[in-house]
Amino acid sequence: MKLRFQKDDIVNGISIVMKAVPSKTTMSILECILIDASSGEIKLTGNDMELGIETTVNGEILEHGKIALDAKLFSEITRRVSSQNAVVTIESDDKFNTTISCENSVFNIQGRDGDEFSYIPYIEKNKYISLSQFTLKEVIQQTIFSISPNDSNKMMAGELFEVNENQLKVVSLDGHRISIRNIELKNNYEHKKVVVPGKTLQEVSKILPGSAEEDVNMFLTDNHIVFEFDDTTVVSRLIEGEYFKIEQMLSSDYETKVKINKRELLDCIDRATLLVKEGDKKPIIMNVTDGNMELKINSFIGSMNEDIDIVKEGKDILIGFNPKFFIDALRVIDEEEVSLYMVNPKAPCFIKDDEGKFIYLILPVNFNASTV
Repeated sequence: MKLRFQKDDIVNGISIVMKAVPSKTTMSILECILIDASSGEIKLTGNDMELGIETTVNGEILEHGKIALDAKLFSEITRRVSSQNAVVTIESDDKFNTTISCENSVFNIQGRDGDEFSYIPYIEKNKYISLSQFTLKEVIQQTIFSISPNDSNKMMAGELFEVNENQLKVVSLDGHRISIRNIELKNNYEHKKVVVPGKTLQEVSKILPGSAEEDVNMFLTDNHIVFEFDDTTVVSRLIEGEYFKIEQMLSSDYETKVKINKRELLDCIDRATLLVKEGDKKPIIMNVTDGNMELKINSFIGSMNEDIDIVKEGKDILIGFNPKFFIDALRVIDEEEVSLYMVNPKAPCFIKDDEGKFIYLILPVNFNASTV
């Protein structure tokens, strides 16, 4: 096999498929990237058996073939060689001895038989759901922070993707909060519900160019989800099982409604966190009265309080929250004003819009009112 690339092309291709290369595995072949130039195009593949990524790279095929190269070493060599516009040549013999050369640099490394590599599974691509790259990237970023960081509950480590006619609902939760985004699709589709691993969505978000003009095609099967965009295909296993009954956790009842400037609220809470060390569980206290929300925080470092003008409907309320949860939600809301809906100091707070595009549910935290 002998191939020739522009440095930027091969480096970009490697960075895409590296997202699916496991850091630790009992199958050493999976620590490799497959270079397949056995047909008329050059494909790179990474696969950890849960997530597989394949991308087509621009390059010149001088001799056909395929080989698996240690992913980390391959990435570092190509990234560090010479200038951006340099030409990288990769050549291997029938014993998989591989030479990577670029200008004055020549590396000789041992490759492995490409036939040993586990290809990403073939998925029937009969029906697909189409949405813009920008929309998919955005909706992942607007919900991914609410998945559970540990795997104690596998459902919390993924996100629900539910398609119903021309609506896509994306849901994540971690036991303390729920994030819901409703996206209007260009076409109507049959009803389908799948739970996609958070790791998959994080990696897709990183490699999606995010163009508003270009689309992503999503193929949903019983066991896999496939994302196709540009020259890249991402195949992931789904999380098996029934997702949580979200509708039972949502309510339209409220005793207090607060309309508030989003940027003022976000900046205030962000300032308050200066007094909270990592690991401390100090709540931000909201004291809601007519026309005013007073925000307070008391920590081992010090205290802060600040007033923000609001429009209030209903009862006064004194309620506490984990400040990080509010910051995470407010940062991904584009609206200038947000509406908070609350029932009592022990019931969830809902941040939602009138059109139903988003709902963020945040559970309150207990605090000692006498210390406020």
